[in-house]
Amino acid sequence: MDLGFVQIGEKIIFLFLFIPMFLVSITVHEFAHAFIASIFGDNTAKNMGRLTINPIKHADLVGTLIVPLATFISGFAMIGWAKPVPIDRRNFKNELRDDAIVSFAGPFSNFLLAIVLLILVILLREVNLLTNEFLIRILWYGMFLNIFLFAFNLLPIPPLDGSHILYDIFPNRITAKILNLGLYGSIILLLFIYSPLWGFFLNFVNLIMKFFLGFAGYGYV
Repeated sequence: MDLGFVQIGEKIIFLFLFIPMFLVSITVHEFAHAFIASIFGDNTAKNMGRLTINPIKHADLVGTLIVPLATFISGFAMIGWAKPVPIDRRNFKNELRDDAIVSFAGPFSNFLLAIVLLILVILLREVNLLTNEFLIRILWYGMFLNIFLFAFNLLPIPPLDGSHILYDIFPNRITAKILNLGLYGSIILLLFIYSPLWGFFLNFVNLIMKFFLGFAGYGYV
């Protein structure tokens, strides 16, 4: 038997099993932004059809399809993104406070989704249904992905949500410049990913993941 062929086959199967989890995670994130924004009086996203859990409405050709496929096939951890939900903070009654809450809603929704997956793991274990290797891996990566999205999007680097939260909590000339870095923010983010600091960030994500798995009665899969 060609073990290389078997490994490739398993990888393809896992990819198609994981894609729904990936789409759900980024869709929940963007929906949370739109939903909380509408509660605080900004219907910009709603009027553009983005107040929905339909992943097609939030999908970005490059970030949701091309980059995830390319990084997964190359052996790198799957990364990607959805189209940012349009927010007009001028519609908020308390611009800084409401924008901070709306910005935090996206990452927080991923943390909640990770908890939902954790509860699912515990329930499946209780009824002895958590025996399929692929199911275990999907749930494991689903938890890790959403914990990662939670922590990653809180980094105070534009265009991530954390840069908005930083400005909303500490509105001054410096945080305003950080928020409006534009393309330079993406470059800084890329440099961060390839810097030694990235290892510390992943250690933090793994620490949270270890707590989740420990709570479920598992070590690392």
